[in-house]
Formats: sequence, structure tokens, C-alpha cells
Amino acid sequence: MYDLYLDVTDEIRSALSKRVPVVALESTIIAHGMPYPQNVETALHTESIIRQAGGIPATIAILKGKIKVGLSADDIEYLGKKGLAVIKASRRDVPVLLAGREDGATTVSATMIGASMAGISVFVTGGIGGVHRGAESTMDISADLQELAHTRMAVVCAGPKSILDIGRTLEYLETMGIPVIGYQTNDLPAFYSRSSGFPVDYRADKPEDIAKIIKAQQACDYQSGLLVVNPIPERDASGLFDFEQCVQDAILECTRLGIHGKRITPFLLDKIKELSGGESLKANICLVYNNAVLGADIAKALCRL
Repeated sequence: MYDLYLDVTDEIRSALSKRVPVVALESTIIAHGMPYPQNVETALHTESIIRQAGGIPATIAILKGKIKVGLSADDIEYLGKKGLAVIKASRRDVPVLLAGREDGATTVSATMIGASMAGISVFVTGGIGGVHRGAESTMDISADLQELAHTRMAVVCAGPKSILDIGRTLEYLETMGIPVIGYQTNDLPAFYSRSSGFPVDYRADKPEDIAKIIKAQQACDYQSGLLVVNPIPERDASGLFDFEQCVQDAILECTRLGIHGKRITPFLLDKIKELSGGESLKANICLVYNNAVLGADIAKALCRL
């Protein structure tokens, strides 16, 4: 039944059948996370990093009504150039886009769905969505958290996006039973920042340790995810702008313009890029590359188990 809507490349099918490490990647970062051509350059280089580390990249998107697992360079160029004109696809959007044979750039939640359908266990992204600031009145909570609650996937990221309410995001993850594993850190990173001031649930110092946790989840038939948080390298985080002030200014502008829903995150990230003179974009790219290396190492360790 999946074959009606799932298109997995021969390379990825072969890799999965032979237990070659495969790492899933999202496509929202291409269409909505960065401007052209940096979005395309970043996506292609991230794939290259995973290959150099011994893994097979599986960038996921919805194209012409199919969940495509493994994009060509032309597919990535298409999404990058089309940009915001491509629908930002979360869980709620997937069946509608499939039925209408439309295109969609997959968020963390939709990418997890596609990766799980294909049989991929490790997914690399920049930062996850979570509980937005002011959610006690707006109820704005990312679908990423619910997806982690009921889709078995190890998600490697640089922590929750810094535009979020980090404390409430952690509380939500705890309520949903999602373990937060800090890679070589006891402190929860927050995207551009190496520390948010909040502790992680557990620390793991080697990719093999994380692979063993994934294996235990699988053996116990857990139908929920695992969040691996990997701090941005210190060399890329040091000397950054006053990020919190940029966030506050961007949120005020967002409120003034009445922007809400799925438009909030792309707007805020773009505004922060403007306010930081492009420094936030540089940091974003660096942390994605850093996560790609760790994701490939975890996938390799998992295959060895």
C-alpha cells in the first residue's frame, strides 16, 4: 500500500537491505530555512558530509504527490529555487498533498513519517520545533513534539530553536516520555547557543552509546522517538551577536504584523538573520554540518549492532 505514495531510490533501498547506514534529512530547510543559493549549497554539502562519513543521505520531500526518499540534485535545486512557494508540509498536510499530487517541503514531523515508512532509523536536522513563547495564550506548539511522541526515530539536532520557550518545550518532551540525550554535554543546547541553562535527561559521550539506546528502544518495540542534542561547535558559536535581543525584537515585529501559525518560524529566522547581519545564517549552516557527522556516526554504530 505504501508504494502508492512512497518513492524510495534504488540506492537507499539497497543500502537498507544490506544494513548500510542511511541518514534522513528534511527539506523544509531548503525551501523555508535559508535563501537561495545557500539553501541548495547547504543541502548538497550536508549530503556530501554524510557520504564522506560512510553513510547514505536520504533527503525527503513530497514531490508530485509522492513522499520521495532520496532527492536528486535537480530535485534539491527545484525546491531551493521555488522556496516559499513550496508548501511547508507537517503531519496534517501530508495526506492532502499526496491526494492532490502536489509538492511539499517536509518539516521535522513529516520527514520522520517518510523516514519511518522507508525503514530509516536516524534523522538529522538543524533544530526541532517546540512550545512557542506565549503558548499559554496562543497554544502554539510544534507538531514535531507530538511526532516524537509516537514515531520511532532518533532525531539528531542542535536542540530546540532558540525562538522557543525552552523550559516548556522540555516539560512537554518529559510528559510525552521522550528522552533527551546530550552528546558530550550535560547542558541542553539551544540552536545557536551551546547552552540554554537547562539540563539534558542523559549524557552520551560516544555514538555507540546512543546506538545502544536506539537498539534497546527497537527491541522493546517502543513506538516513540529519541532526541539527541548536539551543541554547535564552540568555534562557530563564539563571538555571536546578542541573540536574545534579536529574538525579542523579531518576536515584537512578528506580533505587530499579526503573523501566526506555520509562518512564524520562517519569519523569525529571516528577521533574526537580518538583525544579526547574516551571522545567524552562518551559524545555522555550521550546526547542520556538525549534526550530519554525528548522525552518520550513530547510523554506522547502529548497523554494527
